[in-house]
Amino acid sequence: MPICQPPPPLKPGDLLKVIAPSGALREMAAFEQGIEIWRSRGYQVKVSPTIGDSFGYLAGTDASRRQQLLDAWQDPDCRGILCARGGYGGMRILEDWTWMAAKGAQLCAPTSFPKWLIGFSDITALLWSLCKEGISGVHAPVLTTLAGEPDWSRQRLFDWVEGRPLSPLQGKGWGGGVVTGVLLPANLTVATHLLGTSIQPNFDDVILALEDVTEAPYRIDRLLTQWRLSGAFTKVKGIALGRFSRCEPPPNISSLTIEEVLCDRLGDLNLPIVSDLPFGHDGCNAALPVGISATLDADKGQLTVESDA
Repeated sequence: MPICQPPPPLKPGDLLKVIAPSGALREMAAFEQGIEIWRSRGYQVKVSPTIGDSFGYLAGTDASRRQQLLDAWQDPDCRGILCARGGYGGMRILEDWTWMAAKGAQLCAPTSFPKWLIGFSDITALLWSLCKEGISGVHAPVLTTLAGEPDWSRQRLFDWVEGRPLSPLQGKGWGGGVVTGVLLPANLTVATHLLGTSIQPNFDDVILALEDVTEAPYRIDRLLTQWRLSGAFTKVKGIALGRFSRCEPPPNISSLTIEEVLCDRLGDLNLPIVSDLPFGHDGCNAALPVGISATLDADKGQLTVESDA
């Protein structure tokens, strides 16, 4: 997979647009706090007028959510797109979507520069799709989770989008040496459902960075087994594991633990692996650039993003 191009660094005064491409917005207090954090950095933040729409579990119809993304993407004054929350629905608006050219009735003209796209969880689908166009987004807190991040995590996000280097992340090394590749962060469940679709990037030379939430161990087992059976792990250079939160076994049912599942399904791949890295749901969610060169040291347990990418 080729290295992606980060957008130009953000600076105070830049316009950022807020969209809800996935699940219906519910956490309004946290959402407003997230917006205020960006505004306190000096950014102009404009919220889509249809941000509060709902269509069942979705933040409006596919057409409405796709239009939010289109309006932000085509606005020449917009420098970045902030996703309100995850949930589900991002992959639905990518049907017949193209970032760079007109395709049928879905006009998506090229912009004069790439824009930042920031989010995680269900936003994986949009990040991977944009990455295939050679543009690097950021796997990082959405607006409804940003206020809950510790100061260092928020600063990490701002450091990257404002053009400053990132410190290495420390986890638990499983051994296997040191490898350099293209960092591809994702929510495991969403990523698995993108396998074999037009959204899936090429996994050549990729360091996968995976996290998940509220999936029982047997479900994580099933997801990882699909990767194994599909051959998707064969081109991967290394795996960085974040938090698998609320993935405990159901009570009173015999089960492997989530740690045992990860070890069983990944430990025999002969890949450098680092676990317990501080990203994912329900805790520190350190920003991870998408499609940028990174080094995974499975002996020291470190993940380092190359600052000169």
